[in-house]
Amino acid sequence: MSHHTSPFRGDALAGKRILITGGGTGLGRGVAKHLAEHGAHVHLWGRRETVLEEARDHAAQNAPGQVHFQAVDVKDYAAVESAVDQIWENHGPLTGVINNAAANFIAQTKDLSPNGFDAVSSTVMKGSFHTTHAVGKRWIAEELPGSVLSTLTTWVWTGSAYVVPSAMGKSAVHAMTMSLAVEWAKHGIRLNAIAPGPIPTDYAWEMLNPTDNSSAGATQSDSIPAGRPGTMEELANLTIFLMSDGCDYLTGQTIAMDGGQMLAGPGTFAGLTSMTDDDWAEAREKSKAATAASKTQRSV
Repeated sequence: MSHHTSPFRGDALAGKRILITGGGTGLGRGVAKHLAEHGAHVHLWGRRETVLEEARDHAAQNAPGQVHFQAVDVKDYAAVESAVDQIWENHGPLTGVINNAAANFIAQTKDLSPNGFDAVSSTVMKGSFHTTHAVGKRWIAEELPGSVLSTLTTWVWTGSAYVVPSAMGKSAVHAMTMSLAVEWAKHGIRLNAIAPGPIPTDYAWEMLNPTDNSSAGATQSDSIPAGRPGTMEELANLTIFLMSDGCDYLTGQTIAMDGGQMLAGPGTFAGLTSMTDDDWAEAREKSKAATAASKTQRSV
């Protein structure tokens, strides 16, 4: 793991209690460790206990006792409410929320099932709203400031072919970020978002690079002016800044962190238009295999 020295002091997030949804895997799991190492108490939500337990142990390596988890399906508002109650009772009020829970797969939209559409769009859109609402209304009632950060993509500005439910869901959260930044500013509550370019995490990487023909996909380094993908450290550093008290005047912004990719020609999956139906069938088999492998690996 590339290790740069952090530009932040080790106590940059001391006294912070931060919830990360989708914290069991991928970007959420990676960022959690950095937040804990800078003094934050971190709460991880996801759907599978075993995955969350592993993520907690990973994040708490250098910060024992600072990472907690709950199995929560963010699509279920009652479950979200009850989990937030438990955090308030057992640990005290949160100071920040990171809406990171997401689902995504590439597919030709004509082949999407209603369930497939719903699984992706409601995890992203409803899940982010449920969590933001359950925490935000408590902050307002108790007159506490707070910071909400959502993980988006640059498709909120461009759309993206072949990931339509995700593009729709993420765009909705982008709209929520701008809308609530205005509505809740008077309460000292800020809402921002990060739209990262490609940052390798095993599972997502395989799901979005399904065949050898998909080299035109958004995850390829040759589409990035900086010539490389981003790193977990870079994402964590931007997150730490946005979760600290470093700039309370910053709100309503979605910050692209993508090595210039979006400006050079959108980081979307438009390049996949060259794939045939046969290529798509092969891609489906590969993602099924990746999903199966990932499930096996997580249940170990």
